[in-house]
Amino acid sequence: MNKKTSTKIILSGMGLVLGYKGMKLMARSLFNTTIDNSVKRIMTDPYGENLWEFVSATSKYTPQVIEETNLRSEEGQVIQRPLGSPKQMPSLNELMFNIAQLYRMPTPLETDVDVKVVIGKHCSRPLEIDLPIMISGMAYGEALSAKAKVALAKGASMAGTATNSGEGPFLPAERKAAKKYILQYNRGFWNKTNEILRKADAIEIQFGQGALPVGHIMYADKMDAALKKAFPLKKGQNAVAHSRQPEVNNHKDLLQLVKKLKRIAGDIPIGAKLGAGKHLEKDIEVAVEAGIDFVVMDGAEAATKGSSPLMQDDFGVPTVFAISRAANYLRENNLRDKVSLVASGKIRTPGDVLKVIALGADAAYIGAIGLFAVSHTQVLGPLPYEPPTQLLWYDGKYAKQFNVNKGALSLAKYLQSCKEEIIEGIRALGKTSINQVCKEDLFAIDELTARGVQVPMAYDSYRTKNVLEETGRDEPANFISDDNWSEKA
Repeated sequence: MNKKTSTKIILSGMGLVLGYKGMKLMARSLFNTTIDNSVKRIMTDPYGENLWEFVSATSKYTPQVIEETNLRSEEGQVIQRPLGSPKQMPSLNELMFNIAQLYRMPTPLETDVDVKVVIGKHCSRPLEIDLPIMISGMAYGEALSAKAKVALAKGASMAGTATNSGEGPFLPAERKAAKKYILQYNRGFWNKTNEILRKADAIEIQFGQGALPVGHIMYADKMDAALKKAFPLKKGQNAVAHSRQPEVNNHKDLLQLVKKLKRIAGDIPIGAKLGAGKHLEKDIEVAVEAGIDFVVMDGAEAATKGSSPLMQDDFGVPTVFAISRAANYLRENNLRDKVSLVASGKIRTPGDVLKVIALGADAAYIGAIGLFAVSHTQVLGPLPYEPPTQLLWYDGKYAKQFNVNKGALSLAKYLQSCKEEIIEGIRALGKTSINQVCKEDLFAIDELTARGVQVPMAYDSYRTKNVLEETGRDEPANFISDDNWSEKA
C-alpha cells in the first residue's frame, strides 16, 4: 500500500469519525431543545392547557380506572376484564414463616418429607394426590382451547395431581389425559349425564366463585359449530350458567343432590365451590349438613377469563381471611377430619401454597399462574404484538400454534419445582409432613393480617401466647404448645 492510498484511508476514517461526532452533537442539541421546550410548556402553560393535567389525573384515578372508563364509554355494556383484579387487598404476602434452628431444630436433609394429600378421607374412593396443588376449574370453550385444557391435564398427571374440568362442556381428550379428574357440576344443564358423572374422580358442585358471583350467558351466535355441539345446544339455544344451581332452591334440595351424585358416581368426594362472602361460615354449614366431603373456598382475588371489574374489585373476602375463617369453622365444629378444605384465589407461589396449608387448608388450586407455566416460552409466538393469552384462549389468534406436549412438560416441571420448594420449607420449619404445618408456624408483618388470622406480629417477643394475652389479641384458634406441635390442630 503506497503513501497516497494510506493517507486517503486515514482521511476517510477521520471523516467518518467527525461525521458521527457531528451527527451526535446535532442529535444531542435537537433532543435538548425538544426537552427544554416541552418542560418549559409544562412549567408555564395554564393548568387547563397543560399536559401535566393527565399525570395529575392518573395520580388520583389511576391508569386502570381511566382505561376502564374509556372502555365503558366505547362499549356501553359490562366490560370483561381477564385474569382477575389488580386491586391490592390484604394478602398472604403479609404472613411469614418461623425458622427452626436451635430452640426448635430443622429437619435433616436426608429425612423424607411427606406432602401427599387425601381429599375426602371418609370416602371409599378418596382423591389422593402427590402434592398439595391442583389445577383449578378453567372452562373449555368459554375460556381455554382444547389444546390448553389437554396440556393442563397431562402436565398435572405427570406431576401426580388433579385437574378440574371447569364450567365448560365435557372434553373427552381432557378426561383421557387426566389421571385424576375433578368434574365441575356447573350452574347450567351440560355435563350432567350419568355417563359423564361416572367418569369423575371427584365432583365439585359450583355455587359461586370469587371473580364471578353471578351467572352469565354464552350466546349461540357467538359460538362456532364445534362449541355448540360440545355443549350440546339446540339451534339458537344459549348456554346459560344460572346465578344458582337449578336443582337447589333450599337446604333439602342440596341434600338430595349430594345423594344423587353419590348414587350415580359412587362414593367419590363430592365438594362445594363457594365464593368467600360475609356469611361464609353459614354457607359451609349448609354444605356440610348436606353431606359435602370437601369445600373449595374461592377468595376475592380469584380470576376468570372475563368478568366485570365490579365483581372482581368490590365483592368477596380476601383469600387470606377466607381460608382462616373457613378452617376455624371446621375446627371449632370438629369437622377437620371429615371435610377437606381447598384454598383458591391468587395463589401463585410455593410460599402461598404453604401459607394456606398453615392457615388450615388441605390443598390449593392454581389457575392463572398455571397458564403462565403451561405457556412458558411458547408465549414468544404472540409477543410482542398480541397478549400471551392469545396462545391459550379458545378463540386466540395463536391457539393453533400451541404445542400440547411442550406445554404439559413445562407445567409438570413447574409443579415439581413447587413441590421441592414446599418440602424445603417444611424442613425449615423442623417438620416432616405437610399435615404438621399449622398457624403456630406463622407470624405477620401487618397488624390487620395479624388480627385477621390470629397470629403474632413479627415484633412480638416469644412466647407468643403470653404476648397475645398482654396485647389483648385473641389466641390463635389452633395455638399449639411447643411440647405438642407434631400434628396440625
